[in-house]
Amino acid sequence: MKTHPHSWPTVRPQRGSATALRRQHGAVIITVALALLFLLGFMGIAIDFGRLFVIKTELQTAMDSCALAAAQELDTASDALTRAVSAGRASGNLNRVQFQSSSAGITASDISFSDALNGTYSANFPYATAKYAKCQHTQTGIMPWLLQALGAFSGNSTYGNSQSVAAVAVATRAPAQTTCAIPVQINPKTGGKPPNYGFAIGEWIPTVYDESKSSTASPGYFGWANLDGSNSGNTTTNELLGNGHCNLSIGAPVGTPGTKFSASIAWNSRFGLYKNGNGNPQVNTALPDLTGYSYTKKNWPSQSNALQDFLAKRADHRSYGDLADSINTGDTITGLNIKGGYKDAQMATHAAGANALATWGGNRRLVMAPFVVGGKIDGWACVLMLHPIDSNKTTVYLEYIANASSPQSKCTTNGLPGGGTGPLVPTLVQ
Repeated sequence: MKTHPHSWPTVRPQRGSATALRRQHGAVIITVALALLFLLGFMGIAIDFGRLFVIKTELQTAMDSCALAAAQELDTASDALTRAVSAGRASGNLNRVQFQSSSAGITASDISFSDALNGTYSANFPYATAKYAKCQHTQTGIMPWLLQALGAFSGNSTYGNSQSVAAVAVATRAPAQTTCAIPVQINPKTGGKPPNYGFAIGEWIPTVYDESKSSTASPGYFGWANLDGSNSGNTTTNELLGNGHCNLSIGAPVGTPGTKFSASIAWNSRFGLYKNGNGNPQVNTALPDLTGYSYTKKNWPSQSNALQDFLAKRADHRSYGDLADSINTGDTITGLNIKGGYKDAQMATHAAGANALATWGGNRRLVMAPFVVGGKIDGWACVLMLHPIDSNKTTVYLEYIANASSPQSKCTTNGLPGGGTGPLVPTLVQ
């Protein structure tokens, strides 16, 4: 074979040479990079979409709490929607999102109402017919974690776009199997039958807390009752300081501790009156109502239908002394002698004022009370605690609002849904 004098024979790289190894290494790097990109994509989908699922679950919990709290306030009163929005926001925003790092951010515009589950919802729905509360919120601006890196690596910026999740819940009030009630019993009038047991809406139900007498057996009266079935006066006091006795159902036996004037201190705390405290409900651990304004035959001579005035006073957080945070002024209004035992020398020292009532108060005077027949719970009444107790001979009154299972009931309570004729409690329907 002849070769050109200026040409060289072709030299092919042999297996195992440095050039072949460099080419193989380059191919491995490309393969690994593609594999990493592929794995990063799957990791991004798993982690970032899993994160969205967790945030949505957190947000759904917040919406459930919001709807339940809002529905609990739908009692056909003129301020029902205002209270429902406030309660829904407060309860819903107690639940945090983004792995518990931030508030759910529920606003008033997220809450709406309707008279039917699949009806038209509006923030300004007529309060008298609003039965369903809907809470709906979208959490926006959720930036992905790994998918942002995938976007930078691949050059496709859409991977790093912010995401959003939404949740919705609807609740209404429905009859409950169980409920909570204050430690009193209402005795039906002679011949009185369900649902009102002989009482008229707006009627004042009396009792006399005289240690030498017992009015608990008198038809048409109410008196102390231990709803746990015991006869302990301490139980009566503790149930008044707390949320009453819960998990009660029709047919439960009722204990009768007699007329215990010592329970009046706990009773009066619901009016913002604290015998041994400085008027701060947080310090006393016994929460008041949103108003301490009270009704007796002196300032309400009709002795009936004080509810609407009470709701107006509650909206303004009026104290026992109305516009003055004074026990002396309150006694002038009611004709009671609270100042005799609560020492009003320092004015508001022993009476929670409007600011304290607004800050620490709650729904503590519109309460559930059982109708008792034959020593057992036979039904439920929604009643208004009208005034504090100043002595062991005070005639104390409750105003009868409605049977607690009626849509006209203004009482809110907690309990296990699913009853037939029990008091109305909030329950999720969507």
